[in-house]
Amino acid sequence: MIYETIGTNEWEWAGKPYAAIRDVAQSDGSVLVVPVGSVEQHGHHLPVITDTLLVDAMVHGGAESLRDDVPVLVTPAVWCGFSPHHLSFGGTLSLEFEHLRRVLEDIGRTGLENGFDAVCFVNGHGGNASLIDATVSTLGKTTDAEVLGTTYFTLAAPEIADLRDSKPGGMAHGGEYETSLMLYLRPDLVVESMIEKGTRWNEHYDWGGGDLLKGGQLSIYRSFAEYSNTGDIGAPELASAAKGEQIYDVVTDELGAIFTAIHEYNR
Repeated sequence: MIYETIGTNEWEWAGKPYAAIRDVAQSDGSVLVVPVGSVEQHGHHLPVITDTLLVDAMVHGGAESLRDDVPVLVTPAVWCGFSPHHLSFGGTLSLEFEHLRRVLEDIGRTGLENGFDAVCFVNGHGGNASLIDATVSTLGKTTDAEVLGTTYFTLAAPEIADLRDSKPGGMAHGGEYETSLMLYLRPDLVVESMIEKGTRWNEHYDWGGGDLLKGGQLSIYRSFAEYSNTGDIGAPELASAAKGEQIYDVVTDELGAIFTAIHEYNR
């Protein structure tokens, strides 16, 4: 159980008494990090908690890479995202866009009230990306603290591209990227017997993007059932735990660099 590990890491908000949280928050250049995931279908081979599990692991890995003098705390992950495009497959839970934005605003605002100098939302679900950007603006205009946001799988794209075995489109939803990370971090949750050659990305518009590493210039809304019969897109058959470890190391180093830069800028 995840709760058995709470309190074992110095950067975990959830395992600290309130006074200890305020001590970190009131340190010079303190950073509050909020992981944001989803509960949604990821094909037949990955669990619906994939996005939340992965963003939580990435953020904690980034925090673990920090120097001891970087005051960072990580909240429990926001586990429900904006996923209406996945509902037709079942197994998906979704919040309305404005509801989730207000939830994130409230978490960020009340977290900052402890004295943090900055808050950074780290997203792990493509459907949340525009919502995170909106929250940065709507919360940012109400506070003197710095408000930032990023999506972890957009980080270190050139380095990840060197690790991939699939062609563009192979690192899409439930594909080579996410399946590799899950095989490394939680192989017990991967149904390896159900990993097969996935549906390849087939978007009508050339500007619509390719996969997690190549976002498009054109925003398009479609039900995910229009892209895939199974719920996944990409090349999960090319995934491996070894590749997942490499992806994890590259991305957590990048997140650690971002947290450090935020700390140094806000000192």
